[in-house]
Amino acid sequence: MIAFAVLLRFFGWTICLIPLQLVLMAIRAPLSKRLPMVWHQGVCRILGFRIERYGTVSRTVPTLFVCNHTSYLDISALGAVVPGSFVAKAEVRSWPLFGFLAILQRTVFVERRASRTAHHRDNMAARLESGDNLILFPEGTSNDGNRVLPFKSAFFGIAEKPVRGKPLVVQPVSIAYTRLNGIPMGRPYRPFYAWYGDMELASHLWNVAGLGNATIAIQFHQPVTIEQFGSRKEMAEACQAAIADGVSRAISGKLTPPIRKRFWAPRPA
Repeated sequence: MIAFAVLLRFFGWTICLIPLQLVLMAIRAPLSKRLPMVWHQGVCRILGFRIERYGTVSRTVPTLFVCNHTSYLDISALGAVVPGSFVAKAEVRSWPLFGFLAILQRTVFVERRASRTAHHRDNMAARLESGDNLILFPEGTSNDGNRVLPFKSAFFGIAEKPVRGKPLVVQPVSIAYTRLNGIPMGRPYRPFYAWYGDMELASHLWNVAGLGNATIAIQFHQPVTIEQFGSRKEMAEACQAAIADGVSRAISGKLTPPIRKRFWAPRPA
């Protein structure tokens, strides 16, 4: 019954905001960039996410935020605290409901084919030039939440091109699921929030809705630019190392007290 009540609230919240976002996007209102963040904050409240923020969010506009990827749940956790649009694989566009929501959030869709790399880089560059922050998962896939996979350097090709006449600011961000109902998750339980392999989305979301309150640590590392590195490959490796260290420290409980906590209201019992 808990999962049913949680998902009922989720769909109710979503249905209430969809018409408003459609209108805002149609008239190209600035609020269309802000409303998705409000939606994500509401989703975090409904799902019982308790977000702990470490470090300072880049205030440079635009910024490319690069993050590790554990689950589709990362999107609402990050979207609640990071002002920006996500970069997602093209297949997401065809997902039931979530593909439509991704479109409403002004997501940039990219294909995995090498022949389309230049095209997608130009699309991302145009969004950055217009003043949009972008949020990217350079692992190219999700995992069990206990590690960070190597970053694909091709994703950092966008950083080689100046934006508004200046080097693009790239900020590495770590996200880790650390506690369940206040108790450290540990390696066996963290995969309950991870979504990877051939897991079914609907059943996974149902299980998450019934688990309880999850604490999510989000750490913002020192922003960098391509000028600090010899190549985009070196940049990718440096960002991956910073994020991997952040995830390791978070899941082992070694992070210093967070700069800010967002303890969303507990879900109904």
